[in-house]
Amino acid sequence: MRVRLNMQTCGEYLVQVLEAYGVDTVFGIPGVHTVELYRGLPKTKIRHITPRHEQGAGFMADGYARTSGKIPACFIITGPGMTNIATAMGQAYADSIPMLVISSVNGRHELAHGDGRLHELPNQQQLLAGVSAFSHTLMRPDELPDVLARAFAVFNSARPRPVHIELPLDVITASAEHLKVPVAVKSSRPAAAPDAIAAAATLLKNAKNPLLIFGGGAADAAAQATAITESLGAMAVTTINGKGILPRDHALSLGSTLCQPPVLELLKNADVVLAVGTELGETDTLLFDAKPEINGQLIRIDLDPEQLYRNAPPSLAIVADAKHALTALADVVKDAVPLTGVAAQVAELRTQLQALINPTQNVHQRVIEAIRNVAPNTIIIGDQNQPVYSGNLTFEPDTPRAWYNSSTGYGTLGYALPAAFGAKIACPDRPVVGLIGDGGLQFTLPEFASAVEIGLNLPIVVWNNQCYGEIKKYMTDRDITTIGVDIYTPDLLMIARGYGCHAERATSIAHLQELVAKAHVTTNPTVIEINEADALSW
Repeated sequence: MRVRLNMQTCGEYLVQVLEAYGVDTVFGIPGVHTVELYRGLPKTKIRHITPRHEQGAGFMADGYARTSGKIPACFIITGPGMTNIATAMGQAYADSIPMLVISSVNGRHELAHGDGRLHELPNQQQLLAGVSAFSHTLMRPDELPDVLARAFAVFNSARPRPVHIELPLDVITASAEHLKVPVAVKSSRPAAAPDAIAAAATLLKNAKNPLLIFGGGAADAAAQATAITESLGAMAVTTINGKGILPRDHALSLGSTLCQPPVLELLKNADVVLAVGTELGETDTLLFDAKPEINGQLIRIDLDPEQLYRNAPPSLAIVADAKHALTALADVVKDAVPLTGVAAQVAELRTQLQALINPTQNVHQRVIEAIRNVAPNTIIIGDQNQPVYSGNLTFEPDTPRAWYNSSTGYGTLGYALPAAFGAKIACPDRPVVGLIGDGGLQFTLPEFASAVEIGLNLPIVVWNNQCYGEIKKYMTDRDITTIGVDIYTPDLLMIARGYGCHAERATSIAHLQELVAKAHVTTNPTVIEINEADALSW
């Protein structure tokens, strides 16, 4: 039976408001509880992408947001759809990635009754509250403008994280005829207090042995971070999500090597440390056995006031947007007398750091460098696999937001495939590469169908060792019998071809580069398999 409601519903009104806020892409799988969210989509310019699993929808949205800086939306079904996307929301929450998750929920009169309704959960809102900046149940259409305004205030002005809004079935179809589409007002981010910037500048100008740390929160302040580094003549490191903030091979940059002994010694002995947009946590710094030892004055700049006091208590705490704060700080320290001889120290330290890289990590480094060197400004999205762990330590991308992976926060497998697709949807003209292991690939493998459906052209490089390699090594190092880590891996190339992808096995570094170059200009994804046993002799 065809049902047509002769009024503007709340669901139709919702997509108009999303369009007004600049949302141009929705990731979702329609279901009987969400179809009314789709009624108004054809009247907008919003693009809909259909993944094959709600976790894939969340990871696509994550990659889309990280690469473009724009806010994606997800339309997710009640119950299993929400439990499926919860993992992706957890990853985005851990890494401060914005996404708007819109879901249905059972009717208002049915909530919390336990009547065995379709897709029923005892409290769906409570379930999602732990992986979102906030989770809200919309009880009347009239609330929608205010709730969406609050969501975009979080995205634009606070620490960006997922927001979940659920609409009961009877609210989705309720009349919104009386509601006008609001004018979207983008709120600004907080600037640093002038006296705090002055105090930071004084500490840094007088420092004899400073160290600068730039995290993912400073990704949009690369020019300012570089200017401060050069004005002070100070050594600088980045976190994994901060990679690319300083130009590759900059004379004062030590890359993302904070966990290496020579750099830990620098951190310990620094008289002033500036840490911007970083949790200073174990996935930020790769320090999994200890917190960073900082004996000097610590200046922390962060958008999140609570984060300023976690992991390493500051001497000076500045609540501010990184770009605003670093712009002000760059202006104050531009007349500083730069330290001398630091570039030579950095060059010597780089030699020491390279010597610490083991032969296997060297192979991983060569593979990743080869992938990047095929095309300028390549974005590489990684999963949790051994080449990615090595790259977190050794690889330096050309720009910020061009190297990221799931090891930096929540730490889920299967992230790279849909996240790479989301990145390519966001930036179709930039070269994008997914880097994933054979184990992780099998978590989200069906998303190849989504990419073929819309004709995404990008290489997916699969490091195949027929096991969960990093966990196997972890168990072996601790003298634990390796149970459950040697896995059956099917013929991934045959499966990829079955989905409509191109698929080849790389036989050398030169062949890998040839395949990557071809994949960037070929319709549909290309799976490039690297057999670990072969690659270790390349």
